[in-house]
Amino acid sequence: MSADFLFGIEVIINGLMAGVLYALVALGFVLIYKASGIFNYAQGVMALFAALTLVGIMEGQVPFSHLINAIFGTEVHHFGWHVNAFVGIILTMVVMVALAWAVQVVIFKHLVNQEPIILFMATIGLAYFLEGMGDLMWGSEIKKLDVGIPQGGSFWIEENTAFLGGDDFFGFFIDRLDMVAAGVALILVLALVAFSQYTKQGRAMRAVADDHQAALSVGISLNFIWVLVWSLAGFVALVAGVMWGAKSGVQFSLSLIALKALPVLMLGGFTSIPGAIVGGLIIGVGEKLFEFLIGPMIGGATENWFAYMLALVFLVFRPQGMFGEKIIERV
Repeated sequence: MSADFLFGIEVIINGLMAGVLYALVALGFVLIYKASGIFNYAQGVMALFAALTLVGIMEGQVPFSHLINAIFGTEVHHFGWHVNAFVGIILTMVVMVALAWAVQVVIFKHLVNQEPIILFMATIGLAYFLEGMGDLMWGSEIKKLDVGIPQGGSFWIEENTAFLGGDDFFGFFIDRLDMVAAGVALILVLALVAFSQYTKQGRAMRAVADDHQAALSVGISLNFIWVLVWSLAGFVALVAGVMWGAKSGVQFSLSLIALKALPVLMLGGFTSIPGAIVGGLIIGVGEKLFEFLIGPMIGGATENWFAYMLALVFLVFRPQGMFGEKIIERV
């Protein structure tokens, strides 16, 4: 096989890996929108906040240390201990669940039955609040996140695929972090589907998504379900934050991954968990292939806008996405 053909296959594989990371962020949007009808603009910032919190806990950093030192004139920065990745992730999950409870009780409990645009604006405010809170708690410098996930190309794959091409091909370069992310995303999706289909809480969550009033009439607590949904979204944000933070460092630009999740949702549909995965894979493969095949002809840097162009096409011809529910309103 020719080297160009093999390079094309490598691009597709890496596109699939990137698409999984996009899908991880999109899952959080789908969970909240499906259960409550809220488009959560803060999902990307939740991933950032989770990653910042995980790094802070693992390094034993004192929360709000800059503020404490400015007020009291101290020089306190660290507790003097380090926490391993597993314990750090567990503690960060507790923080994200507490955050979910606070968001529901403090904000959205008082916005029941409000217009969708009001709920959307509330999530914008929440996003900026969390971003400022993360800066205040853990500082704004770029942080390294090491949870033991291997990074860099797999030498085993390179060595065992080099024979496929000639002297110009040295084997497939597949990032080990992306492979781990793909496996984690697959497990996470299967777990979420199983939870929604086979548990009492999952069935209650689907009932709330279908009809709030009907769910209330059979004794389902909307407050509990919404706290549960925000907790699940926080867990998904934690996973996405860990993967993206380990890949590119924990920095405030991490919150912008939410913008790449928007085309994923437009393709897959705002109400479909499988749609988030399929949409992510299409975006990941599409932007890599477009850059590989067309990019050199038009100056490159097509990955910045290809996903949005594709999403615009879907909005014109199929606004609900591939797996979304077509809503017909009687007038």
